[in-house]
Amino acid sequence: MTLLDKHGVRLTVDDAIATVTLANPEKRNAQTPAMWRALVEAGALLPGNVRIVVLRGEGRSFSAGLDRQAFTPEGFDGEPSFLDLARGTDEALDATIAEYQEAFTWWRRTDLVSIAAVQGHAIGAGFQLALACDLRVAAEDAQFAMRETSLGLVPDLAGTHPLVGLVGYARALEICATGRFVHADEAARIGLANVVVPGDELDGAVADLAGALLAAPRDAVIETKALLGGAVDRTYEEQRRAERAAQARRLRDLAGIGD
Repeated sequence: MTLLDKHGVRLTVDDAIATVTLANPEKRNAQTPAMWRALVEAGALLPGNVRIVVLRGEGRSFSAGLDRQAFTPEGFDGEPSFLDLARGTDEALDATIAEYQEAFTWWRRTDLVSIAAVQGHAIGAGFQLALACDLRVAAEDAQFAMRETSLGLVPDLAGTHPLVGLVGYARALEICATGRFVHADEAARIGLANVVVPGDELDGAVADLAGALLAAPRDAVIETKALLGGAVDRTYEEQRRAERAAQARRLRDLAGIGD
């Protein structure tokens, strides 16, 4: 069932699995503000029974990053150009970037597990969109790069926090500041990719992972994801308390005496 198909974003739902496809292969799924708004809409349209969201890019590349038209004086039709943004007030500039970031934030909702299926290039905004997901399955030809710094900018689409969490501060700094390509084999070695497979096995590997995730009861996965997601911000003792509270909820639910 197709629930959304516009601005280079297509949302389809098959029972508990939703697939969000970047569907502008002619431009290697380059991103625009209109695409970001469509991604936000895709998140809002998910039916309540969806447990897994797969993010994929149509064609040879996952996403080659921000559409270079954004760097022209005219920008995109109906959108403020970068020059317009720079000339605006601090409040207006902050609000616009915050709106853009919304396309990258809903993928880690505790009631979902999101999987990025990455082939070819995942550059800049494309890299950050892959980082927005909980898990990443990469084809052998996948190449990740954070090119913002080489353009005089910074990664500002919510990608820095998960990147540091995955590979550590020093490696994240080196990847971002140099803008170099991280190939699939290195991505797997440093924890950026959960698994790397031949390109023709990408869809199958994602389907296998989704099936394995669906095998566990939904509420147990939700509680576990919340525990792990909050662990970095808790002390050891706080995490122990959180584990006890989560387990108490699960035991009472299984015993039929939950709230």
